[in-house]
Amino acid sequence: MSNAKNQLVDFISSEAVFHGDFTLTSGKKATYYIDLRKVSLDHRVAPLIGDVMVDLIKDIPDIAAVGGLTMGADPIASAVLHRGVLAGKTYDAFVVRKEPKDHGRGKQVEGPELEGKRVIVLEDTSTTGGSPLAAAKALEKVGAIVVAVAVVVDRNTGAREIIEAAGYDYYAAISLDDLGLA
Repeated sequence: MSNAKNQLVDFISSEAVFHGDFTLTSGKKATYYIDLRKVSLDHRVAPLIGDVMVDLIKDIPDIAAVGGLTMGADPIASAVLHRGVLAGKTYDAFVVRKEPKDHGRGKQVEGPELEGKRVIVLEDTSTTGGSPLAAAKALEKVGAIVVAVAVVVDRNTGAREIIEAAGYDYYAAISLDDLGLA
């Protein structure tokens, strides 16, 4: 494991894993909750997330932009955009709203023009794969070519299988084993 990944695992374990009784977005019950916003918006951790995610996706060719469904993916995309520059990558970032705006230009996907461009959908943590798949659908409506989904933490609850069944490659930086939660 790289030094950045080790540090990221330590931050997530100590500051973003909560134990108790939780209901997840999917409606499933869990005895722990991983709240990555506690660390993805932290000045100490965002660069680590960027480094780990850039390393995760660096070999996927011709990627123009990264992003996902607001709000979980927003800080991840920003970290990848900034740390990607340091790694010689030119990833732009985008934001996918849950619904198109009802004012202004009425856009659902914000950011650079993505028609005909290869993109990666990012997510902080995925349980069912619903958020990345919703983002992929919106992106394909604007002509983007979604080549993969990349998550910071895979909860090992079936998201990988659902996303791969939908035709997308799936990448996860950190597993429950890494966090001592398996």
